[in-house]
Amino acid sequence: MRPVAIRAWSAHLPGRSGPLPGGWSPGPACPPERAADLLGRKGLLYKQPAERLGLCAVHRALGLAPVTGRWTPPEPDPRTAVVASSNLGSLETVCAVARAAGAGSLSEVSPLDAPNVSSNVLASTVAIRFGFGGPNLMVCSGHPAGLDAVRLAQLLLAAGRADRVVVVGAEPADETAAALAGQDLRAGAACVVLEPAAEDSALVLHPVHDHADPESCEPARPVRLGQFYGAAGVLAVAAAAAENRTARVVAGSDADGWRCAVVETKGER
Repeated sequence: MRPVAIRAWSAHLPGRSGPLPGGWSPGPACPPERAADLLGRKGLLYKQPAERLGLCAVHRALGLAPVTGRWTPPEPDPRTAVVASSNLGSLETVCAVARAAGAGSLSEVSPLDAPNVSSNVLASTVAIRFGFGGPNLMVCSGHPAGLDAVRLAQLLLAAGRADRVVVVGAEPADETAAALAGQDLRAGAACVVLEPAAEDSALVLHPVHDHADPESCEPARPVRLGQFYGAAGVLAVAAAAAENRTARVVAGSDADGWRCAVVETKGER
């Protein structure tokens, strides 16, 4: 598989102050309950925190200004695909619905909650809001999920199924999610926009590979951001791109397996 070009990137990390490892500072980010500050009010009702964070990250990657009026979705673009990664995005809703069903009060569950129990709601929400009408995929593979999503995006481009792929990773950090993933879990989202590479592409991403352990990746300058769980791999690619330096990015765990890829810049400072 050939390298692909990284055309845009962003991170939306509420509550984080200071730069990420490597020096990139994505800037201030509103928490999910204030996503309307960036996205406008329309279309956010009953959206889960991971969805709101993911929408903010894509909005920023596309270079869009904060929405102050009515948001009108663009016409669907059948050649732009979405691949999303999140392990815990729907967990709190699933648990709430399960508790209601167990208590014999399923009738109290709002019909508007029904879409939120599906793990693919992040990918579909991004596609609907921004008019991405191409293939729509969701990855929930544990710690490597972000780089697994990137690899699927590379495959879509290599197969000619899309001309552009928007890869977004998002995780919440509510009480339910933290109880499962650990108290060091951080809420956040990241996005990278990938296209087929050309000869003059200044920033390229080489194919994602499996590795037995992180040391086997032999990273000269690794970017590893584990506390964002399923979003970590996407965030690592975005961080390496923003720093404008060639780097190996790593995501995974001993239990879930490790993934590694190289972000290469031809105009390295």
